[in-house]
Amino acid sequence: MKRFQVLIFAITYLILFSTFAAQASEKSRDISHLITQEKFSTYANVADFIDDSPKVTTIVQPQAKDIAEYGKGVVKSLTGSDCDRDGKMDDNATCNRVYLKLWLKYKR
Repeated sequence: MKRFQVLIFAITYLILFSTFAAQASEKSRDISHLITQEKFSTYANVADFIDDSPKVTTIVQPQAKDIAEYGKGVVKSLTGSDCDRDGKMDDNATCNRVYLKLWLKYKR
């Protein structure tokens, strides 16, 4: 019975480790080839970096209140920053990771 528990624990650990490793490598994209040290030094903080990042617009499903207010033909879009330059809108955590990676490379 104890061997079975150890086996289950080991399998669970390996699955979780591989999942987190895949997410970490996926989310920590290096864009230093796109942003030079000179350009990075112009940013006072992460907010300046996010403001200067390219903007991306995506179409999302309208909510019921949007349809009620504007009618059935309403199209709803969201615009946000593409901090890692992959063509997709990024959340704040992703922008912070990209900025930190650049900061560690250029400020050290």
